[in-house]
Amino acid sequence: MDFEVFLGYFTGLRFLDETIGFPALVGTTLFVHFLDGIACGLMAKRNRRPLYPWVVSGLLFGIWALTLLLLLVIRGKGEKMRERVNAPFNSNR
Repeated sequence: MDFEVFLGYFTGLRFLDETIGFPALVGTTLFVHFLDGIACGLMAKRNRRPLYPWVVSGLLFGIWALTLLLLLVIRGKGEKMRERVNAPFNSNR
């Protein structure tokens, strides 16, 4: 597997267009990872997570970092919801 194929599948762009050329692949990858870094930063700040590590991970890992952050946010909200639901039943009477 050469670098072009790895980069295409790592970013997910190869799934969208198998005939994408290397210059277009690199340019699109840089742009998409830049947007992923911004999205990770916004989501991290909104959910009180450390900003800069998530921005850097979004820039480096793209959609994979964004997916991980989204799953962590969903998991955290699920735990808070369970605490609210179980709160009336956990009182010591």
